[in-house]
Amino acid sequence: MDDVRHVLVLPDRDAAEEVAGAVGERFGVPEEPQLFRDALAGEDDAEDAQWLVVVEDPEGRLDAAELDEFVADWDGWREAQ
Repeated sequence: MDDVRHVLVLPDRDAAEEVAGAVGERFGVPEEPQLFRDALAGEDDAEDAQWLVVVEDPEGRLDAAELDEFVADWDGWREAQ
């Protein structure tokens, strides 16, 4: 099976940090999720950046619908891969 990676998109750094901590507690992921800043094309202002939380799911056991519902609590969404 190919490794699965879930990318959760959040509106700001605080939300991304909260999600990164909470996703481990809620779903028991083996690796700590990684945070990345994703500046919108042509935007220099950090306020216009989205934050990505990358969750590795090597066994493919996380349910996409549950992740969608989970991240929506922070006004975020899961990028379909």
